[in-house]
Amino acid sequence: MASPDMMKPLLRNSVEVEQALSELKCPTVGILGSGDFARSLATRLVSSGFRVVVGSRNPKRSASLFPPGAEVATQQEAAGQADVVFVAVFREHYSTLCDLKEALAGKVLVDVSNDTEPSLRLQSNAEHLGSLFPECTVVKGFNVISAWALQSGPRDGNRQVLICSDSREAKSSVSHLARSMGFIPVDMGPLSSAKEIESIPLRLFPSWKTPVLCSLGLFCFFYGYNFIRGVIHPFVTKGQNSFYKIPVEIVNVSLPCVAYVMLSLVYVPGILAAFLQLRHGTKYRRFPGWLDRWLQQRKQIGLLSFLSAALHAVYSLCLPMRKSARYHLLNDAFKQVKAGQESAWVEEEVWRMEIYLSFGILALAVLSLLAVTSLPSVGNSLNWREFSFIQSNLGYTALLIATLHTLTFGWKKAFNPAQYKFYLPPTYALALVVPCAVLLCRTYLLLPCVNARLTKIRRGWERGRLTRFQLPEEMGHCNVNSAQEDVSNV
Repeated sequence: MASPDMMKPLLRNSVEVEQALSELKCPTVGILGSGDFARSLATRLVSSGFRVVVGSRNPKRSASLFPPGAEVATQQEAAGQADVVFVAVFREHYSTLCDLKEALAGKVLVDVSNDTEPSLRLQSNAEHLGSLFPECTVVKGFNVISAWALQSGPRDGNRQVLICSDSREAKSSVSHLARSMGFIPVDMGPLSSAKEIESIPLRLFPSWKTPVLCSLGLFCFFYGYNFIRGVIHPFVTKGQNSFYKIPVEIVNVSLPCVAYVMLSLVYVPGILAAFLQLRHGTKYRRFPGWLDRWLQQRKQIGLLSFLSAALHAVYSLCLPMRKSARYHLLNDAFKQVKAGQESAWVEEEVWRMEIYLSFGILALAVLSLLAVTSLPSVGNSLNWREFSFIQSNLGYTALLIATLHTLTFGWKKAFNPAQYKFYLPPTYALALVVPCAVLLCRTYLLLPCVNARLTKIRRGWERGRLTRFQLPEEMGHCNVNSAQEDVSNV
């Protein structure tokens, strides 16, 4: 049976709790500044078990803004008590901290500042801070973390904290703080890397720029092409006013072409990479820079394809609501009555439209699945085989279904001379070029002889490399003069 001493609680009151925490020798963290980021940082540090001292120019006014566990004092007091000090003020206010040089001497300063716009200054904020406080060790970090991510926790924001400094010990201390707060520190090297780190929050969707421009370029091309065929041609040849089609109908005809071509562009870089590997006979040769960037932007291209497809579905549902559609329906009914025609049913057209709509719905459904699994919260729950199956196999399935959707829409139009307005082919015929080329190349890569060679290359096989193969039982009496085998025959 346990002794009476063992039955007593380990910590009986708050005094003993504070004593126990002090025995763990957790560093006291100081924060110079009382803005939004400083408040969020203090909240996260307190919840992580650190003693926090906030230095403010007006402690009485700022005390109510910080969590109860944080001590709000003057800047001089905070600098004197803290082991690690976060400088949460803008660069132009660094000079106001010069009176704290003596109190901050020998301590670690963590610069969390960012510029409000790209700067041409040669010296980063962290390096400028280090020049003002030469007796301190400056660490750049936490500037890529938003106040919201600090306040709500790392699960709701980016978990990586980029850190750089010329002192290994200082980086180790700040990395420990980041891990204790639930973040993942990433060592970016010396303090000279601070300028690169400070430029990261100023970038406006860097990975989206090229895909968005590509999507807009395709839309402008197809919109202009459809405008010439659907509006200008009837106006020039028949004097017919079709300018009412500009806001909805021309847009709706252009969006599926953009979605279709953008979806095929997701898989073009993979096809090109496979052919390059087959040509070079190795996977260890770097791809061209443009191809490497294209491979990295496939997710953004796919999401923009899904956006265009979703907009096309919405526009298509709105087509019958237009007044012009109702007037055309009434005119067709009047012509049918005037001609004495009892039924306008065309069996072939009915089946074509049913199949066309069915393929369109299936293509949008598969594309929606691809878009959902590209989200980090969903993709992280899948293993690599599941993710690869969805993004690759189902992706090509979506492209094939979209191709069938486009072909059933065109049907016999490509063989009708009346469809070549101004000698321009139908829009869907142009949209088919890149996707059909992708599907044909993919079919070629799936041929057993080609696929086997490509699989060997991706498993490390290299053309022209010689390797000696040896069975385990032959290890003791191998022939030294045995010839080397060419792994290309394996």
